[in-house]
Parts: sequence; structure tokens; C-alpha cells
Amino acid sequence: MDGEAWLEEIRSLYRRYKERCERAAAQVSEEQLFATCGRSPHSIAVLMKHLGGNHRSRWRDFLTTDGEKRDRDRESEFSAAGETAESIRARWQEGWRIALEELEALGAADLERTVTIRGEPLSVVQAIHRNLNHVAYHSGQIVQLARHFAGDAWQTLSIAPGRSAEHNAAMRARYGDWWAAGRRRQED
Repeated sequence: MDGEAWLEEIRSLYRRYKERCERAAAQVSEEQLFATCGRSPHSIAVLMKHLGGNHRSRWRDFLTTDGEKRDRDRESEFSAAGETAESIRARWQEGWRIALEELEALGAADLERTVTIRGEPLSVVQAIHRNLNHVAYHSGQIVQLARHFAGDAWQTLSIAPGRSAEHNAAMRARYGDWWAAGRRRQED
């Protein structure tokens, strides 16, 4: 896969994680946005605030400055004190805007460059993978918390349980019978 194609796939993954978190968070009340579950101190709001802060730090001037910016107060990202749903969403959107704009600005040649995070040198590809892993981790937490708080009102973000056969039939209608295609490749 060439660098431009890889970057487009990465951009697509970031957009999907953002959209999935937003669809999950939209299914809970403002009170539930700030609620914690069990012994975990992290609410959906705190996780969104943290991801927004992380993106703002990691992606702002991505190629030219260290990924841990001097103005970042990481510890404050884990508190929702004094926050509102609107302030959380604003931090979330700001961080994602910066991340997606910087990702969009990258070209294939940039993948050969080196960046630093807390002084640690990483290839651009390594830094992106590291950040995408972080996004995936916290996105899963956000979705799971939203699913818990939404309860029976939860609207699935992927193939609904009990609907796999229907989904697979639609995919076969669109792309053909992949099982038959696999058997043909094995026979060749």
C-alpha cells in the first residue's frame, strides 16, 4: 500500500472512531454523560475531555513540535469539575478538529519523518499508530459506558445482535458470495 492510500485509511479510521463516540454519547442524558460506573473515576465526559486534550497536544504542530505541549494540563483532563456538556463537547471538537486537519495535511513523504512525544523519537507512522491505539482504547470505554447507561434504549453502533444473517445477505447481494469466491481461490 502506498503512503497516500495508507494515510487515507488512517484518516477514515479516525473519523469512524470520532463518529462512533459521538453516536454513543448522543444516547445518554447530560446527567449520564457525567456519571461514573463502579470504582472507575472516568465518565464519558472525562474520557471525551481527555481525548480532546490529548489530540490538542499531540496533533497541534505535529511535525514541528513535541507531542506533549507545555500548555497541556493532562491531570485536569481527568476531572469534570466545573464542566458542562457544552464545554466538554467544545474541547472534544477542538481536539478532533486539530487532529483531523493535521492528518489531512500529511503527505506520503511525511511518513518518513521523525517526531517526538515527551522527547521520545518516533517515526510519524509509529506516532500515528500509538495515538490511534489510544483513541481506540478510550473509544471502547466511551461506547461501553454509554451502552450501560442507555440500557434497553441503546441503539447499536454496528450489526445488531440477531441481525448477522440479514447483514451478511445484504453484503452478499452487494459484493457477491465471498465463501464461494474463497473456495474458487483454494481450488485454483
